[in-house]
Amino acid sequence: MALAELDGVSIHYQITGDSSLPTLVLSNSLGVNLAMWEPQLNALASRFRLLRYDTRGHGRSSVPPGPYTIADLGQDLLQLLDSLGIEQAIFCGLSMGGTLGQWLGVHTPKRLHKLILANTAARIGTAESWNTRIATVLQDGLRTIIPPTLERWFTADFRASHPEAVSGIESMLQSADPQGYTASCAAIRDSDFRITVRQIDVSTLVIAGRDDMGTTPADGRFLAEHIAGSQYVELRAAHLSNVEAANEFNAAVLSFLGN
Repeated sequence: MALAELDGVSIHYQITGDSSLPTLVLSNSLGVNLAMWEPQLNALASRFRLLRYDTRGHGRSSVPPGPYTIADLGQDLLQLLDSLGIEQAIFCGLSMGGTLGQWLGVHTPKRLHKLILANTAARIGTAESWNTRIATVLQDGLRTIIPPTLERWFTADFRASHPEAVSGIESMLQSADPQGYTASCAAIRDSDFRITVRQIDVSTLVIAGRDDMGTTPADGRFLAEHIAGSQYVELRAAHLSNVEAANEFNAAVLSFLGN
């Protein structure tokens, strides 16, 4: 297990691929860990050095006291890259990871070679909805929100035809730390890039899921329309498009990155 001891947080990470290849960072969604990116390994690891990591409060990374901010998550990643001697990388983030990607694009564009924003939005949800979720998890734990989360994250057809994939994500949610989860909810709640996203001047791909109810195709099109020169791809999937439409997701990433 590789752990980077950073400023007040330990970040668990895994590197796959040859060190001579361009680095592609994969940043996880809320409540899950770096294993969510396993559907991408075979397709991408021969062409990129993949850096997967657990966002603070998730997986095997430490759980510092919350609430967190997206700037906290951004600084964690920048320090991780510095510790590994990586000056510039391609960044791909999904949902919460996509929110982090927007922060990076606005604040540290020189650290990015290219940017992939998947199943995310300039603003995700409302303060009221996030506060309700935080209160529910702090009172009852994660068990009450897992079933509706899986219903939002995958279409009914996929849940029926790929129970093993859904079960893997469910296990990650079940093992999540409630304190880390709610602290990260606050980071998403307090993030709003609806104005500043137009400042992003990095080659960007936006990926949306046709059946995504949380970060809708309209949210994806908003990002694409406000990031100059960006590309937009819509996949037949709900929220975790990298799992539900893995082949199409991988193809879109490879096409965008010129492979």
